[in-house]
Amino acid sequence: MADPAPQPSFMVDGNRLRLLTEGPERLAELLDLIRSAQRSLRVLYYIYVDDEAGAAIRQALIDAANRGVAVSLIVDGLGSEHAASRHFFDPLAEAGVDMCRFVPRWGRRYLLRNHQKLALADEERVIIGGFNIESSYFGTADDAAWRDLGLLVEGPAAARLVGYFDALSAWAKNPRPSLRKLGKTLRNWSEPEGPARWLLSGPMRRLSPWTRVIKKDMSLSRSIDLITSYFAPNPAMLRRLDKASKRGRVRLVLPSKVDHTASLWAARFTYAGLLRKRVQIYEYQPTKLHTKLYVIDGVVHIGSANFDIRSLYLNLELMLRVDDPAFAAHVQAYVDGEIANSELITVAVYKSRTGPWTRFRQMIAYFVMAVLDYNVTRRLNFGREGRRR
Repeated sequence: MADPAPQPSFMVDGNRLRLLTEGPERLAELLDLIRSAQRSLRVLYYIYVDDEAGAAIRQALIDAANRGVAVSLIVDGLGSEHAASRHFFDPLAEAGVDMCRFVPRWGRRYLLRNHQKLALADEERVIIGGFNIESSYFGTADDAAWRDLGLLVEGPAAARLVGYFDALSAWAKNPRPSLRKLGKTLRNWSEPEGPARWLLSGPMRRLSPWTRVIKKDMSLSRSIDLITSYFAPNPAMLRRLDKASKRGRVRLVLPSKVDHTASLWAARFTYAGLLRKRVQIYEYQPTKLHTKLYVIDGVVHIGSANFDIRSLYLNLELMLRVDDPAFAAHVQAYVDGEIANSELITVAVYKSRTGPWTRFRQMIAYFVMAVLDYNVTRRLNFGREGRRR
């Protein structure tokens, strides 16, 4: 099979944007970004695995540090646990990389996860998206790799992430990190306006900046296209999709194959109600789906956030909101291509595959993911601070 044609670039508010749709391309661009850095590298990933891709990126970071580049790496404590247990990151520290594991897995706040993904070079170029550092994110459907999406941003928007990364690193290194300070960081570094603006999500008493903005974008929308690997929103968000489908068209592209069966059940629990409201649901067929992409009335949201309780209210997430007609048309064409590789789930299809026992399992999975996880994590993270307030 011939390699896909390179994606075009789009200029938005002085920034050059280019989608990274294919796994091998994402790995090549990430390695190029690291190898071409001259002054600084700031790298942050949820999952970092000790495998072929992980080793190649580690070596590129070590080489950068050895040539005098200031390298900082943040990985999530849970997502990097296996690699850390094998001392995989030790050579990075020995090379002078500023290494930080975000929040130990066990402890009062172990349910708080840093789900963001970014690689920022020289305050000029940044790659964001849904993919982690693991070989299965850099392959193809023939390899049974994840279907994912990245975005290369070159320009002033990249520089605007520097302060946020440094503030997050300082917070994570604090032996007694305060969620109030974390919430302030998320608010301070989210951008209130602009054609290309960064929006952050995380554990806050009120809605996080990204959740607030996407709710507002959805509130009067007539067209919503949503691709996500984990779909378990709360009833309020489901109602927004219902209402939007009455005003126009709502299309959801969701997985048919996942790594956690419970997440598939939780998503499918919502199908019956959504289908009654004429929401179009598609399940992606070629391989496992990990993309996080939203197109709402010609406005694009792209980054690390799924459309589930964790991404909307609990995990740290990084999203770029792009309001540009040419870029939106290009992304819309990408969505149409993904739909062409998906199965339309009709009411008849859903009923034929969902007996009483299956429906019960779906209900339990949705309850655990959308209700129990949310309430337990909020209580763990805000209980004591809430009483002091």
